[in-house]
Amino acid sequence: MKTRLTTITVTLALAIAAQASFAHDDHAHAHDNEAIGKPGTATATTRTVNVNMTDNMRFTPSNIVAKQGETIRFVIKNSGGIKHEFVLGTEKELKEHYEVMKKNPEMEHSDPNMITLAGGQTGEVVWQFTKAGKIDFACLQPGHYDAGMKGKVAVSGKPAKKDGHATHNH
Repeated sequence: MKTRLTTITVTLALAIAAQASFAHDDHAHAHDNEAIGKPGTATATTRTVNVNMTDNMRFTPSNIVAKQGETIRFVIKNSGGIKHEFVLGTEKELKEHYEVMKKNPEMEHSDPNMITLAGGQTGEVVWQFTKAGKIDFACLQPGHYDAGMKGKVAVSGKPAKKDGHATHNH
């Protein structure tokens, strides 16, 4: 009886440890927010960019221009019939996350730099671009990144105006 109880206890402990490890691996996305910016607030949005995702494995537009300091509200529409994602990150980070997604295709996300949408759904990501450079975005659903479902945000070093009028001249 004592041996059986010890075996059950050890088995249960291993099962809990394995579950905790799996859960950790499931969300082990290191986000280099220093490189790509930070979550924005709706009240600080300087403009809205509409992005369409399709089952042709493309984003429209796939090249976006931003200014350093600008906060963009991305309105993402999945015009396709299958699930797609919009994920901002460095190329390295996106590739690493994609490898995890291929192993765990039903992984759920709740990070501010991404959104997952079923066919026909619309959602948004609000992001502030704090550094000049290139920020990538992609769909990390298995097969989609390899099929070319990716794009870039080119962030110019000229800071956005702070008066909320970054999109036009007076």
